[in-house]
Amino acid sequence: MAEKTSARPEKIRCDACPVMCYIAEGKLGACDRYANEGGRIIRCDPLTVLDARIEAGGEIRPFLRADWDGRIGAGDLDITAIGAGTTYPDYKPAPFIVSREVDGADFVTVVTEAIFSYCGVKVKIDTDRHLGEECAPVRAGGEVVGHMTTSEYGSQMMSLGGVDHLTGGSKSEGRATCDALLRLCNREAVELSVDGGATVVVQAGQPPIVDGVPETRMRVGCGSATIGMFASQWKGLVDEVVVVDDHITGVVSEHQAGKVIGWPDTGIRIKGRRSTPGRYFQVAEPGLGWGGTNINDPLEILNPWLEKKGARPGLTMLMVSTTGEHSAYYVLDGDLVPQPAEMPQELLPSVELIAENCEPALCTVMFMGGAGGSLRSGVTRNPVHLTRSVQARRTKVTVGGGEAYVWPGGGITIMADVLGLPDNAFGSVPTPALVAPLEFTTSREEFRALGGHDASVRSVDDVLESGGEYGASARAVGRKP
Repeated sequence: MAEKTSARPEKIRCDACPVMCYIAEGKLGACDRYANEGGRIIRCDPLTVLDARIEAGGEIRPFLRADWDGRIGAGDLDITAIGAGTTYPDYKPAPFIVSREVDGADFVTVVTEAIFSYCGVKVKIDTDRHLGEECAPVRAGGEVVGHMTTSEYGSQMMSLGGVDHLTGGSKSEGRATCDALLRLCNREAVELSVDGGATVVVQAGQPPIVDGVPETRMRVGCGSATIGMFASQWKGLVDEVVVVDDHITGVVSEHQAGKVIGWPDTGIRIKGRRSTPGRYFQVAEPGLGWGGTNINDPLEILNPWLEKKGARPGLTMLMVSTTGEHSAYYVLDGDLVPQPAEMPQELLPSVELIAENCEPALCTVMFMGGAGGSLRSGVTRNPVHLTRSVQARRTKVTVGGGEAYVWPGGGITIMADVLGLPDNAFGSVPTPALVAPLEFTTSREEFRALGGHDASVRSVDDVLESGGEYGASARAVGRKP
């Protein structure tokens, strides 16, 4: 009886990242980015081309040779690194080094999907709500993935990711960090919790959702700034205005803006630490209430009024938050105690004006990473020359075709708004690390001067015709506005 044998499909090794998967025919690697097709490792996603002839935000379409007459107008087509593949293991030139002529000058763009262990995101969350103390751990899926950092004007800030969370902790911490970074960079919604603070859903370009409540607007300014902007509009309509704010609460009768327009004293007294006239710090603890404080009744920030300083029965007071979201009107009774009263119609427009001057509350996600020596070797045989060229602004860095800010100082440290990139521009590998599309553009003369891989330069026509090491498919997308 003949022995039965079953032929196992032959696996080939992918060297596009340090994991070095063995991939069977028709299967994907652990990163879901590379596959074995006919005994060859290919990139699953097509090379992405920015086409100025497609309306911004228009439908993505396959790039067909039949649709293109071979001519390129200045700025018509830009090859991005999305779908290009990587230089790993770094001994070879970048996947595509493309030459093109713009206004009579020869330019070179080097594209590669960079594997970043040293990367993270900076998240700006437009809200007065107190999300957590500075340096408080931020978690995704129960794992620490970053921390709260210094708040900015009307926004809470997070610093997420970084090599310590990606590779310096447990495997579960690294996986959770990589997953959160990938989803944030690809503009997906991610729920983050702050130790001792709030839970917030963050999605680039969308309003934050704090403890289940969507934010609608960021504050017009601190309490003092609000007084300065609108004091003249309150004059003659109300006797006192207090703008409640976690940072600087403003009192119009004491504030310099009130003084210069002749606002009389009212005998009001505010709890907290007086900074300068009409400006008070620490009137309450941070929280989710009025003006980013922990109070729901604004009268809690008042001490007893002083009759000898101008307090009198019948004196009127408007209390409002820095977004106009909260407002209340009071009248002092015979004991000089504020009593709630119906808001006069003539005061409503001023509250609405505060709200009108608030910008929409949004989440901003900025990818941040450092281009190291191995990545730079895909551009030049002497990586430090590329660094110096970038620092001298002779070489421009972009991320997925989107604008990137290069930090001053040593190295190539970049930051880019993920809203400026095409959809699904980022990937990951299980090491864990993030994969980001990076492009370096410079003149052909500069490219040669910095020791670039000049023998690997190809035309746009050749790239779109024959592809590269990891396949030939391409897609065209419109540029982001």
